[in-house]
Formats: sequence, structure tokens, C-alpha cells
Amino acid sequence: MTTTPHTSTTRGVPRVLVANRGEIALRITRTLRRLGISPATVYTDADSEAPHTRAADVALRVEHYLDADAIVALALDCGATAVHPGYGFLSENAGFARACTDAGLAFIGPPASAIEAMGDKIRAKDTVAAAGVPVLGGFTEKPGQPLDDEALLRAAEETGYPLLIKPSAGGGGKGMRAVYAADTLLADAASARREALASFGDATLLVEQLVRRPRHIEVQVMADTHGNVLHLGERECSLQRRHQKVVEEAPSPLLTDDQRRVMGEAAVAAARSCGYVGAGTVEFIAETGPDGALSFSFLEMNTRLQVEHPVTEEVVAVRGERGVDLVELQVRVAHGEALPFAQEDVSWVGHAVESRVYAEDADRGFLPSGGPILFLDEPSGPHVRVDSGIARGGAVTSDFDPMLAKVITWGADRHEALNRMDAALAAYRLLGCVTNTAFLRRLLRHPRVVEGDLSTDLIATDPPAPEPDRLPMVSMAAALDHQLDLETGPRADRFAVPDGWRMGGPAWTPWRLRAPGHDAVVVRVRRAGAPGHYLVGLADREPIPVRARRSADGTRLTITDEATTTTYTRADDPETAHRWLGLDGAAWSLHEEPVAAALRADDAATDGTVRSPMPGTVLDVPVRVGQRVTAGTTLAVVEAMKMEHSVPSPIDGTVTTVAVRPGSPVPMDAVLVTVETENPADTPSTSTEEQR
Repeated sequence: MTTTPHTSTTRGVPRVLVANRGEIALRITRTLRRLGISPATVYTDADSEAPHTRAADVALRVEHYLDADAIVALALDCGATAVHPGYGFLSENAGFARACTDAGLAFIGPPASAIEAMGDKIRAKDTVAAAGVPVLGGFTEKPGQPLDDEALLRAAEETGYPLLIKPSAGGGGKGMRAVYAADTLLADAASARREALASFGDATLLVEQLVRRPRHIEVQVMADTHGNVLHLGERECSLQRRHQKVVEEAPSPLLTDDQRRVMGEAAVAAARSCGYVGAGTVEFIAETGPDGALSFSFLEMNTRLQVEHPVTEEVVAVRGERGVDLVELQVRVAHGEALPFAQEDVSWVGHAVESRVYAEDADRGFLPSGGPILFLDEPSGPHVRVDSGIARGGAVTSDFDPMLAKVITWGADRHEALNRMDAALAAYRLLGCVTNTAFLRRLLRHPRVVEGDLSTDLIATDPPAPEPDRLPMVSMAAALDHQLDLETGPRADRFAVPDGWRMGGPAWTPWRLRAPGHDAVVVRVRRAGAPGHYLVGLADREPIPVRARRSADGTRLTITDEATTTTYTRADDPETAHRWLGLDGAAWSLHEEPVAAALRADDAATDGTVRSPMPGTVLDVPVRVGQRVTAGTTLAVVEAMKMEHSVPSPIDGTVTTVAVRPGSPVPMDAVLVTVETENPADTPSTSTEEQR
């Protein structure tokens, strides 16, 4: 397809307001600039200096990204004639779409009627079923009329277990419950209703048959106002955690050409059934039966651009030329142009994979993380694309979604695309915030993933093997890095520099280092001849000879032993005094602690210093100084990125310090509460509940 904008488009849309932030705002901005259209954007106080504000011609402040009235007013004030909502926030808000069109602004998305038809899962299911699209068996509630216990049990029995309960009004995994037997149905339904009401303001439930090993496959559709509706193939989105996608690819390794055609035709029928216009995604649940036959059923329709749209852009070819720009198509269609190609012009070339880089610690239950972006080096190269919304010097906070960037690779086949992805993730270097890049590498090496044997429960039921514990090696590297501080810092009296030097030869310098969530370790370092040459070892291991040196700009630490050379990325966090080291897509932060503490033999067993497992806001501190608690008693509750985490006491003892109060923001690893172990002869411990 042509990349030169039609004169009518350029003249008709001199400015488009992007009503979003982060990587999607930047991605839309790039296309607008290529089309000769001036991009404007919005921001809140929490991200006023974010990259998307600097990339636009005009950046406008709003109180929050859900303030539809304010965004429409700002679009008019800045001279925009169209609004692109991106995804998330107001992108699937029918009221916002209608407000834009009522104000004379082109809404670069579907009509409000289509958003309404597909936004309610029950209505969407009925609409597409009438168009002949296959749907799962199940039953629904009417808005405001929940089924009573007897009716719910009867309907479930008629449908047959297992079942999946989900809210009609929203997605993202919120309120979803798997039910395997009648004895848990009522409790699960009540819980789902509460969460649905809190998340979407609507407690109406949709109950469907549960597919035990489902594959999540979605089809990209495009439609214009001239009656043309076509599909651009499918994406496999089965690798998920907590019902959120982690890795996507196109095409699906499951489908044959004939199956792709059938599923594509069903997606087109679904789009036609609601009068769709623009870019949309029809999602299906698919499974292969014992006989190898494929069956699929409608899941939902996303009436917007999808996070994973780049993999489609990378593999779709139009008239033999690989690569399309879905945002360009959105802009053209929104302003009355016909799609510039037909279904018979579409083909697919090669394979593409997308990995979502999240600010989360996959090894600690995918807990949200955050912090300053001390160092950032994102991969590049042939057939590697990074859609990113962050920059060095910024910060990852709990104000927004934890997705930071998307890494996309293309290959002539799936094997090549996966290999390029592994190399790209290994080259992704971010220090100051824990990310999931190392987990993604392990996941993509999983035998089932390599073979294409995917399912939405793979991560939960068959997780990738944990990587070998590299913390001892990293701790030694950090100790050597600290040792270099002593040798490369300002010159001082030889007897005043605490590096172990003494008359007659160097002594051992002990460094006590601790990574969040781990016990402290002691590393011994001793100068061994020329500058940069050392003996280094853990306190209980034989030391080895190494050479350590830093790059001229201080961002690299290279350590060479008898067999290998390893180069770490390094950075210091002046706020927390943590030192960050990165290697092969993984990152660690370590804090130097007083060596004297290592002399306490019972330190690891009795340490009652409780720290925040993630950056966020303290919601509750249900204990007080002097209170006796048992191991497991909740000492604090921390919230980040809409996730609550209860922090328990690791020991029996007495609370000696409460360092935070409700409402306090805390960085990861901040001290929350300190508990001191009790003498066995003291009064027996009592839990909070018992005291009440």
C-alpha cells in the first residue's frame, strides 16, 4: 500500500489529538508525522515529562486520561479535527466516541453504536451468533437482574461443568472465575459480581463452558464506510499470565491455510454484524479435539487497535509487498476513504513475535515493580522493532499500566523469529526497575513454546524452568565494583582508604551485600598484584583470581576470570544507594550493608526487618509498636498498579518499629515494619485477630 497520504487526508486533518500516553501515543505520532499530519497529545501531572509529550507538536495537560469532556475541549482548542484514542483509557468508550463526533471531530475508531454492541459481552455474543459465528454454550444474566441461587445452580447444571464466569461489561481478566463443581458456584459467582461491580460498575455476569486447554487466537479486521470488510490474518495470543497476554505471534502455529480462511470469514461476519468501521479484533477460543479437528468459538470483539498489532503489520503483504501500517489505515478510513486493497490482495510472509516488557518481578509472583530509569539501552537491528514509551532519566511509577515496551522480531520462519527475539531480549538493558525480560527468554525456550503447543494456562500449569541462581556470581561482581570505587575515587591518605591495604601486603576486604527478597551475602576481595587484579570469593568458598575494569563512561563492568569474560551494565541509584547490574536481559539491585551484622550467626534466621516487595502506596498498617505477632501475621498492605499485596511477618516476635503509615508512597525494598524475636520464656505470641 502507498505510504504517501492523499491530498484530501492531509488537508482535511492538519492536526490529530492522540488521547493516550506511552508507547502507543509515540507509535501513532510516528505515523501521523509520516503522513504530514501534526500530532498533539495529552498528559497528566504524573507524566508531564514523558517521551510522548516531547514527541508531539502540542502537549496539553488533563487531570486524568479518562476525562472525556476535557479531552474533547482540548482537541478543539488546539485546532485538531480528529482524535485517535489509542488503546485502553477511552478507546472503547462509546460516550467518548459520540462526544467527539458531536463536536465535529473525526473519531479514529468505530462508530459508537459498534462499540456499544460489542462492549457488552452478552449483547456481543447474541449479535455474532445471529450472524452465524460459532459461540460457546452457556447462559447470561439480564442487567440489574441477577439470577437467584436456585436459578443459577439450575442453569449451570443444564450447561455442564466446568464453567467460566466473567463480567459482561469488561475484560482484562477482572472478575473471571473458573468453576469446576456446584459446591463452589455460589461463592464464586458472588465474588465475581463484587469484582465486576467494583471494576466496571456493572455486576451482570456471563457464564460459559470452560475450555480446559484453550488457545487464544484473534483475527485482525479492517472495514471502511463503503461496505468493504476484510481480515488481515490471525495472531496467536495464548501465552498469558493472570489472563493478560505476555507474548503474541503471527501467524498462529496452529492454523492451516484453510482454517485461517474459515476463521477469517467468521471474523468478517462478526464485524459486519455490528456495522463496524476501522481496525478491530475478533477474539476466538480454539481447541483441537482428539481427532485433530479444530473447533473455535467467539470470545469477544475489541473495538480498537490492539497492543499486539505490530506482529500483523510485520507479516501481512499487500500485492506481494510485506508491511502495512494499521494506524494509517485507521486515519484514512476515519475520513471516508475506501480501503486501498481487497481481500484477494492480502497474503502473509514469514513470522513475527512480540514480547511485552512489563515492570514486574516474574520470580516473585509477577509483583509490580518500579523505580527510576537509571540506564536504558533497547535492542535494534535488522528485523527488530521496539515500540517503547520510556526514556533514560524518567521513572516507572505505580500510576499507570506496567507495560513499558514491546519488542517485535520478524523472521523468514518461526524458528528464525524466535531466535531473533531471544537475542533482542538479551540485549534489552534497563536498570533501576525490575522487568520480566529474563522470564520472557526462559518462556520462549520452553519446549512446548518451541513446538508451538500453546495454551492460555501454560504459564500457570507448566511454567518455564527457573534459571540457575546467578545471585552469588552477581554479588561477587558487585563487590568488585565497590572495590573499584575505592581505587578509582579521589586520592586520599593511603592509611585512610578502607580497601584492605596494609604494610606488607593487601588484606581481605569483606563486602556484605543484599538483594531485595534475599538474605545478605558476604564477599571477600583482595588486591592481587597489578591494579584491577583481585582474588574474590564468597565467605564460604575458595577465592578465584579475576580482573575487573570499568568502561570510560562508567556504564560497563567487565570481569575476566581464567575461563570467561562477562560484561555487566551498571548504574547507581542515589536515592536508595542501591547498585544495579544487568546481564543478558536480567537485572539485579544490591545494597551494601554494615559488615558487622554478618558476625551475628543467627542473622538470617531472626531478621525481622520487613520490606516492601514492590514500589507503591501503603494502604494499611494493622499493627502497632509493642504488639506481639506470629509468623504470617499481616504487618502492612501495599498497593501498586491496582494490585494489593499483604506483607506478613517472617517470625514470631514484638513489633519494635512501624516506619510507614497508610497513604505513604514507598519504593521497593523500603522498610515497613521491624519485628524483634522473642525469648522463648516470654509471654506467648498473640496474633492481631486474637487481640481483637
